[in-house]
Amino acid sequence: MIYLRLFMSFLQIGLFSFGGGYAALPLIQEQIVELHGWLSQSEFTDLITISQMTPGPIAVNAATFVGIRVAGIPGAVTATLGCIFPSCVIVSILAFLYLKYKNLRILQGVLNTLRPAVVAIIASAGVTILISAFWGEAKAITPGNIKLNMAVLFLAAIYLLKGKNWNPILVMVLCGILNAVISLTAGFCQ
Repeated sequence: MIYLRLFMSFLQIGLFSFGGGYAALPLIQEQIVELHGWLSQSEFTDLITISQMTPGPIAVNAATFVGIRVAGIPGAVTATLGCIFPSCVIVSILAFLYLKYKNLRILQGVLNTLRPAVVAIIASAGVTILISAFWGEAKAITPGNIKLNMAVLFLAAIYLLKGKNWNPILVMVLCGILNAVISLTAGFCQ
């Protein structure tokens, strides 16, 4: 039964996550945190981090991670297949239709109309992750509850990525190392 639930949950994610990996985050969160309770909100944030650090799409990495956590290797295979199956079918159909009708003005209008909705979905996912990173499981989101080290690392990462044009992988590794050092230092000081 768990395999069917994994397959159907990630089939829904694969079927309705238009706009790429970041657009799928609210759907993934709803399925694995809110609906099934396979992960907590903080574990979901960790999942996003792990998914970013590993090659491949976020939804597929999430499916593999959740599947292996819930039902081992067969669960990972089942969840991953559920996630990629709709994409394989839909992309094949859309590629055929797009190649056949790409010059129609109405098709271009539909694609232009969908772009703002996709940006809103991505922004919503980003805000959710930002709140989780800065405030964790805090009941109230106030300046007094903010995790200052996370805010500083966030601002430093933005500066290094946009201001200095550093490699994103290098920035992620550097932030991970800095956070580990901060956590270890805080642990020794207590």
